Formats: sequence, structure tokens, C-alpha cells
Amino acid sequence: MSDPSRPKLPRIVAVTNQKGGVGKTTTAINLAAGLVELGARVLVVDLDPQGNASTGLGIEAQDRAVTTYDVLLDDVPISDAVQTTIIENLLICPANADLASADIELVANEKRSFLLHDALRAIDIDNLKLDYVLLDCPPSLSLLTVNALCAAHSVLIPLQSEFFALEGLSQLMLTIRQVREAANPALRIEGVVLTMHDARNNLSQQVEADARATLGDLVFKTIVPRNVRVSEAPSYAMPVLTYDSASKGSEAYRALALELAVRHGLAQERI
Repeated sequence: MSDPSRPKLPRIVAVTNQKGGVGKTTTAINLAAGLVELGARVLVVDLDPQGNASTGLGIEAQDRAVTTYDVLLDDVPISDAVQTTIIENLLICPANADLASADIELVANEKRSFLLHDALRAIDIDNLKLDYVLLDCPPSLSLLTVNALCAAHSVLIPLQSEFFALEGLSQLMLTIRQVREAANPALRIEGVVLTMHDARNNLSQQVEADARATLGDLVFKTIVPRNVRVSEAPSYAMPVLTYDSASKGSEAYRALALELAVRHGLAQERI
């Protein structure tokens, strides 16, 4: 039962797809930056042992003294792990390779699927004054991903515009249904965002047509194009919206952020 004396919980969105290389981390980082531009305060939680979201937001490996691993395995308050980034109001809970062993270490814990859920609802989260929490999931249907699905209000699925793109979705949808039945009945699918889309390519156009025919309104109107600036930005440890604000990739992620914010009423409140 919620405590009426506490602030409203931030909107928690899991960015996930068990298929690798579809743009999960890129989407988490740049969607977060887009939401910040709309006036939101956003936390990205890095749940991938590769720590790419942490690197992409400028947190060097040696500066990750407290990480998501400590939050999940050692019951450290998430506010102790959170770090600021070069972008005001964009925060990161970093990850490193320690998280690779989390699945094995979590198995014996009775609350193994709810550790992130509880961490994001602890009293210390209020002090961060967040509007959104974006969970950057690993490319697998592991216990880390299950933690994200149990903690989240909704799921955002990046889908690469390539052959077999829709094939991997069935297992993810099954997992989401199982989590709904067993642990998080309110979990909903926020939507599917097409990434790495090349409008000149017949295959990309066919994937889009198939996705919209199969998933209907679940597919965001915004499409993220294949864009060299989006690919370059992580090597400069910043979102593409900061690296090249006028690029096609930046425009797409701004549009995606606005589309998401309108759904949640944020745009009306802030714009």
C-alpha cells in the first residue's frame, strides 16, 4: 500500500530485448536525454554487466565504486550508487563486470526477483526527485531482466529494422506475460520502437510494415534512423543529443521522448 505522505513514484520503464545489438543502451541514454530536455529529471539504471550505459554517460570504470551490483546483492541504497552526469538532471546508477555473476549469486535469495523493485521504492529514492527511471537491461532473459520487469511500470522494446527482427519478440512477450501472472500484474508494454532504420532499404520498410501489421498501435510513430552521429556519440561519452544536437538521430530521440511524455501527461505539465 502506498504512503500518501510520500511523493509520487517516478515512472519506471524497462528498456529491453533479449536480442543483442538492437539499440537498447543507445535508446535508454538518448531517450533519457530527450526527456530531460522536456523538463524531466531522469535516472538511468545500468543493468548490463558490460556497463555501456555508464560509459556512454561519461562514468569511467575506475569511478564506479558503488554499482547496481551493490544495490542488488549487498542491499546498498540506490541513492548511494547514483552519480550525476555532464547533463543536468540526468543521473546514472552505474554497472561493471561484477554484475556478470549476479544471476548465480541471486539464485539462493528468496526475494531474488524483487530486489530492484524494493530498491526503487525505498524511502531514499524520494530525495532524488525523479520523474522517470529507465532500466537498461542486458541482452538476455536473465534474473537481471526479470528484476527489471518486476520493478517496472512498463516495457519499451527497441526493435532493429532487420530480417528476423520480430522472431525474437515472442519469447520476450511470453516472459512479460509470466511476470504479469506471477509478480507484476500491472506491467504493460509501453511500445516498440524501430531502430537503425534505413528508409532507402526495402528490408527496413518491410520490417516496419510487418511490425505495424502485427503489433498495431504498440509500435511508436517515431522511427530511429541509422545515423552515424548516433554511433559516434558513445565514444565521446555523451548522448547524441549533446554530441550533435541537429543530427537526424537527435531529432528522432527528441520525437520519441515527446511521444512518451505525451502518453504520461509530462508534456502537458512541462511544455
